[in-house]
Amino acid sequence: MVLSVSERTFTQEVLESPIPVLVNFEAPWCGLCRIIHPLLLQFQAQCGEEIKLVGVNADQNFKLSNTYRLKSLPTLLLIENGMIRHRLEGFRGREDLRLALEEIRLSYSVSNKSYNSPKAADLECRSA
Repeated sequence: MVLSVSERTFTQEVLESPIPVLVNFEAPWCGLCRIIHPLLLQFQAQCGEEIKLVGVNADQNFKLSNTYRLKSLPTLLLIENGMIRHRLEGFRGREDLRLALEEIRLSYSVSNKSYNSPKAADLECRSA
């Protein structure tokens, strides 16, 4: 299940999160948003508790839509420590998104391994 976040809860749930957060800006009328939803759930299952997935209704949270300069829906932002690490927009469909999510998963895993910490392997997303 995807946690729904609003302008009121965004700072606490996303910007102050101790783990990276994949923010899905979507809208009820957006067909591509509905199509990619199962892929996002699969990504969430693969990454478990290492990356949090949240959804933001762009129509109901106009201030956030403006702050993050949304040009199209869906737009996905990977936010870590309050900063945007990856921005995904303008993808053409499920396969485009799947490849982009895999790239995020792998880059996140690689960056955590670079700390040479014995716990780094625990932070790696699990592959399906």
